[in-house]
Amino acid sequence: MRVLQLVTTESPFFEKQVEALERQGVSCTTVSLPRRTGDGRSVRAYGDLYRRLLSEVAGGFDVVHANYGLVGPLALAQPRRPVVLTLWGSEIMGAAGWLDAVSAWTARRSDAVIAPSAAVSERLDCEHHVVPFGVDTDLFRPIPRDDARELLGWDRDADVVLFPYPPSRTIKNHPLAEAVVDRLPTDAELKTMDGVPYGKVPLYMNASDAVLVTSRRESGPMVVKEAAACEVPVVSTDVGFVADVLDGVEGSSVCSSREELVDGLAAALESDGPANGRAGPDVPDVLGLDRMGERLVDVYRSAAGRRGVTDVRA
Repeated sequence: MRVLQLVTTESPFFEKQVEALERQGVSCTTVSLPRRTGDGRSVRAYGDLYRRLLSEVAGGFDVVHANYGLVGPLALAQPRRPVVLTLWGSEIMGAAGWLDAVSAWTARRSDAVIAPSAAVSERLDCEHHVVPFGVDTDLFRPIPRDDARELLGWDRDADVVLFPYPPSRTIKNHPLAEAVVDRLPTDAELKTMDGVPYGKVPLYMNASDAVLVTSRRESGPMVVKEAAACEVPVVSTDVGFVADVLDGVEGSSVCSSREELVDGLAAALESDGPANGRAGPDVPDVLGLDRMGERLVDVYRSAAGRRGVTDVRA
């Protein structure tokens, strides 16, 4: 099977998706926008993306997979092949009214639609599949805390709370994280991640006593799955798929108020032990990349069948 992947940004979780598909025998070609500049992306950039899409799709692909709602209309504008649309979340969850409208319009016209979480699924008024994003559990794995701190040069004896984003990302609500840590009954250091290479993120997580997520709105977030795979306790607002991922995970809390965040974080720091985020029978479905790849292949075949495409290659 040959799939043309259309995407705005080749983020790490998208690259892992492509790797998972290729392990399933799917040949993927990616067409993406150039990196965002200070002024954002121009209309011309999207026009160039569409021209590249038309040039590539003539090469005999079985399916066009649009990753993110904003590129969905471009995928639909090519008449040759079935369109699968994955909505990442922000484009359908109220970040901008016009973007919600474009994404919903595209979803209703695509041959198959994928939601990565229940939070996104609830926003859709058309038939769709729920296929959770997977995590590279070889990369995101438990590492002894002292070893991780030594590699990062962190104090081995401090209580460290990780806010796993740049403080400048308003939707992530760094001021609330600061307020929660300030209200702890014991001293703790709040560290952030800004410009950290993806391959080093597991070190930051494993070097921390707990990961603190204070987002106002999320479709995920992926950092919760990644921290769970590292068996690091997570204390989070009740957003996206957090409650599903952290169900039964020791030392972790899903909270609906500042006071609950403070209490949950204090309990996580006091427990001072690994979480059990890799345990349980549902972990392969919740975290596994290979299971995600298998499900995506099923969706591709379903989309091809709706268009009457019968020559899909294995």
